[in-house]
Amino acid sequence: MPRAVSTPKELGALRQDLLDAAMHVLREQGALHLTLRRVADVAGTSTMGIYTCFGGRAGLLEAIYQYGFHLLHEVMTKSLDGHASPLDRIMAVALGYREFALGDPALYALMFERPLPDFDPSPQQREDALGLTFDLLSQATAAASKAGLISSGDPVRAAYLVWTTIHGLVSIELTCSLRSPLPGWFLNSREEGERILADGVRALLSGLT
Repeated sequence: MPRAVSTPKELGALRQDLLDAAMHVLREQGALHLTLRRVADVAGTSTMGIYTCFGGRAGLLEAIYQYGFHLLHEVMTKSLDGHASPLDRIMAVALGYREFALGDPALYALMFERPLPDFDPSPQQREDALGLTFDLLSQATAAASKAGLISSGDPVRAAYLVWTTIHGLVSIELTCSLRSPLPGWFLNSREEGERILADGVRALLSGLT
């Protein structure tokens, strides 16, 4: 049944309910099940509500994408609490990134991989989304460069190198986490995964000194 919407407040509530429903489908069933009908059914409304609030499936996927980066920003910002040293802040960002990815792998995949070939955020959407998170890392590398803790003529480039290390190691750990643990392998536990990430980031930072 369609939900009656006559005020901005009701429209906002419907939009949030649909976004919550979409997140539930994504986390419980995977990105391939993000159909208008399934999301509407979980939200207890009609597909027309999705068109009203998001303009269609593409708009809904864009909203999930943006929401994911806001969540990642929150986790990474929280991880920075209590860390004053630029190098400590870089490591905190890395660990916050990993915490988010392992805690919400389906959302992480939608943000950074291509589980839905027909969903490709625009360059502006990607720039806005990455600005929420990558800036935290580039600010830390800029501070480290200014303090003489790393040597880089371009702190943003240094931040990109750090991010590729973080993203690569976290993505590999996620792939391994979907399978049975391999005894004796580097990523045979969550603790080992964290140690490998820390070692990788420290090695890169050491190369920048």
